[in-house]
Amino acid sequence: MSFPRYPEYKDSGAKWLGEVPTYWTIRKCSYIGRLFGSESIPEDMVSSEEGGIPFLKVASLSSDSTNVISWDWYVSEQYHGTLRPAKHFVVFPKRGAAIFLNKVNVVNCKAVIDPNLMGWEILGHNVTEYFAYTLKCRVLSELADVSTVPQINNKHVAPERFPVPPIEEQQKIADFLDHETAKIDTLIHEQKRLIELLKEKRQAVISHTVTKGLDPDVPMKDSGVEWLGDVPAHWTVVRVAALYTEAAEQGTPQLPVLRVSIHHGVSDRELSEEESDRKITRIEDREKYKTVRPGDLVYNMMRAWQGGFGAVLVDGLVSPAYVVARPQDRTLSRYVEMLLRTTYAIEEMRSRSHGITDFRLRLYWDKFKTMKIVAPPLRERELIMERIDHFMKQSGALEKEARTLIKLLQERRSALISAAVTGKIDVRDWKPRADESAFDAEVQQPETEITA
Repeated sequence: MSFPRYPEYKDSGAKWLGEVPTYWTIRKCSYIGRLFGSESIPEDMVSSEEGGIPFLKVASLSSDSTNVISWDWYVSEQYHGTLRPAKHFVVFPKRGAAIFLNKVNVVNCKAVIDPNLMGWEILGHNVTEYFAYTLKCRVLSELADVSTVPQINNKHVAPERFPVPPIEEQQKIADFLDHETAKIDTLIHEQKRLIELLKEKRQAVISHTVTKGLDPDVPMKDSGVEWLGDVPAHWTVVRVAALYTEAAEQGTPQLPVLRVSIHHGVSDRELSEEESDRKITRIEDREKYKTVRPGDLVYNMMRAWQGGFGAVLVDGLVSPAYVVARPQDRTLSRYVEMLLRTTYAIEEMRSRSHGITDFRLRLYWDKFKTMKIVAPPLRERELIMERIDHFMKQSGALEKEARTLIKLLQERRSALISAAVTGKIDVRDWKPRADESAFDAEVQQPETEITA
């Protein structure tokens, strides 16, 4: 898809805008519309029950769609706040990490907004949707004060200059972007759904393989363990303590400190702070860590029920707060990790954890070691892990392709918005195509067929 440029341009005087069509004007934000916020609202005035005045929270905003299309919260009709916004306005976060997500939405009804949000009521006959796209193009984080807690206030936004085309052209640009970004958003949604389906299929295939084996005709038996159900008759059902003993070997300083992730298990090297999914606090004296060996099974007592465990692949160190289970057979732990990642096993570990709340639950070794698991013969375990590794490689490649496509589509979406609202492309003669079903994304979608 390509569009012509305007015949003539002029310098906008704003660095982020560059040149704009000659006949467009440039206006400060405060001249285009009224900026407003909201005072704190009493908790007893806010409810998730439908009724009253819609109340928009930061979490309700979308990074993709420009319009807010649903409401989860309402303010009682008895609320008489003085900063009630208009029926049609732009809304965006003014405080916190949400600023970096660049969530700029349009509200199409009378509503009350969260104190962490700012509204921009577009005045006159100017088109609200056009200026929502323009503000989104400006990038909120570039306007914010990020020296402490990221925040935006009137002094950051009011003097900002925005391009103002004629009213009819504003509407044309808004219609064009609504139409074209909706198609891109549909493709993005499809890829996100594909990723979710891949995750679901991974979980189902792994769960079936590690509890039922590879032979669909093998005789089965009742395991006697509720979360396991029926298992192949020749497999052994045994307590963890029969296969593992707790280890607390003092740390060896030259070894790398390994991380245990709820998503990826145990790392195979020492990760930097940027690579870690959580903030790293390292102990200077590495002898206070626990040494782990290939084949060990390690878990974080507070996060085991969330998936915070894994098989160790290299010599290394782990937090002294972790439990290290050392196996009699070092080929066992990769299989056991897959077994423990099944939904029912996770719930079993949760039920064995102790604590007042979920955030304080701890799975102690004394409880974990009495948990019953199933162990196939060695050769069968190897075949199971080969099948899972092959499946994970296929699935992972498809997920990577889908994420790459999402990134490309998001970049294309941003570029299209920027080009349209700043006049770099001329869409005055644009019309929706008759063959919309033939929309060409200009990128290849990955095939979704994988074999288990």
